[in-house]
Amino acid sequence: MTPRERMMTAMGHGLPDRVPVCPDFSYMIPCRLTGKPFMRFYAENDPPLWRTYLDAVRYYGTDGWFWYAGPAFRTSAVTEDTRWLEQNDERWIQEKIIHTPQGDLSEVLLCARGNPPALIEKLIKNPQEDLPKLYALWQFDSVDTSEFERQRAEIGEAGIVGPCLCTPGFHMWDTMFEGGVATLSYLLMDAPQLLDALYEQHLQRVLSELPHHLACRPDMILTGGSGSITMASPTLWRKFGLPALREITRQAKAHGILTMVHSCGKEQYLAEVCANETDLDCVNPLEIPPMGDCHLRDLKARFGDKLCLMGNLHTTDVMLRGSIAEVKAAARQAIDDAAAGGGFILSTGDQCGRDTPDENIFALVEVAEEYGRYS
Repeated sequence: MTPRERMMTAMGHGLPDRVPVCPDFSYMIPCRLTGKPFMRFYAENDPPLWRTYLDAVRYYGTDGWFWYAGPAFRTSAVTEDTRWLEQNDERWIQEKIIHTPQGDLSEVLLCARGNPPALIEKLIKNPQEDLPKLYALWQFDSVDTSEFERQRAEIGEAGIVGPCLCTPGFHMWDTMFEGGVATLSYLLMDAPQLLDALYEQHLQRVLSELPHHLACRPDMILTGGSGSITMASPTLWRKFGLPALREITRQAKAHGILTMVHSCGKEQYLAEVCANETDLDCVNPLEIPPMGDCHLRDLKARFGDKLCLMGNLHTTDVMLRGSIAEVKAAARQAIDDAAAGGGFILSTGDQCGRDTPDENIFALVEVAEEYGRYS
């Protein structure tokens, strides 16, 4: 099987030739392999992150998982200006001013030489004044699929390709609001009508994008979002995140397109709800305690007939700091716990750290190829 065929078979709850192996090294490791400063990727898109990831997939021999791809949505009524506040060998700081019909928004991005970027000033400073500007930003009047088609052509059979269409909730709004989860928590108590309006606008944006994603016929749609429950609560996730997740998975299933949820942190409750109340195909990264609350053997017994499980080696204790022997032992245990009958992808918890040894990633691949054979 090709990597793409192997991943799609497993995600579709089938039995591939062997267990797919797809560690989450989506950003930091591919950037490190190039030897270039990280700010080139994040600030200038040079080279594009998806291409560095493709190079890393080929280097390590993994089965690829490309969730960078999808249509580009543009709004003619919105323009933006950027300027560098600081540029030196160690960091670049960029200010972006977004001009909307309702007024301007601004954010400031710190791009470090050897680390992913961080927003040091976020878009929403005064929710009452700034949210109408955000809603204007969320409108779109044109869709461009050319970049997606180019990516899909270059990626070929190296892995599955699709967009990331995240659901509403604290896990997404945290990156927009100055003060993050703390600000959102106060709004939940003091001005719940603002969050209800934000939810309705965000849901409308997600569902207006969905038909364009489906029309591109991707291999899969990635949804959910990092920390969906950990950054809020099961109750808030059910209110803000689950309705969009239900609709995304329902429509995707009707179009014959696979769906996957990514939500690092606590995920056991999310997996249970997705198995019983949605049309979801696959869930990851199913992190073990203390980062999460998931155990593969338990989840396989409870939901293995409904969900493909993707996970879940500890990215710090095992992948970053562990020995080759420890990586191999953890990988074999994961296969023993969840691979029987198919519907399993050997992976890690949320993104592997930048300095994860190459030898440990190669060891993970070796176990999948030798120990994960179904034949």
